Amino acid sequence: MSGAPAVHGDGAFGLLGLGSNVGERRANLQAAVDALPAAGVSVLASSSTYDTDPVGEVRDQPSFLNACVSVRTALEPLALLDAVKGVERELGRVPGARHGPRAIDIDVLLLGGVRLRHERMTLPHKQLLTRRFVLIPALELDFELSDPDGARLADALAALPTSEGVRWAGPPLLVSAAS
Repeated sequence: MSGAPAVHGDGAFGLLGLGSNVGERRANLQAAVDALPAAGVSVLASSSTYDTDPVGEVRDQPSFLNACVSVRTALEPLALLDAVKGVERELGRVPGARHGPRAIDIDVLLLGGVRLRHERMTLPHKQLLTRRFVLIPALELDFELSDPDGARLADALAALPTSEGVRWAGPPLLVSAAS
């Protein structure tokens, strides 16, 4: 997945961010990886998992367990968003739980070379280059990764302050060979 992920005959390569801070966090992330193929998303590889301090609007909540997965899908961006939101609902995400605690959160970070500004989503994800908890696991998957405009994720990480707590928590999630 070096550079901007390419589109191939069997779909576009992309990057998803997974997070959980309710219940059995690792089991929640693994359940998402296991459910994605049925939603039309092949999971190719997973990063390690990282325990991260809450950031954003609601900081008074449990820490998150985060990971990134590289994927391949033939789904168009909005269909992919619908698919991952469907997986979230299947796994117990409460509608409207956008900034507070949640069992599972799946973000579409990159999809091929797609640049999209829509009321429902932005690609690349608007926080792709600004969050350590996204950049560290993404770079574990591919240190040469860049966004569609050529911005290197490694350069973005090097420019960020280290105050956002991101700690290695465990090995990569299991990816099925049939995915």
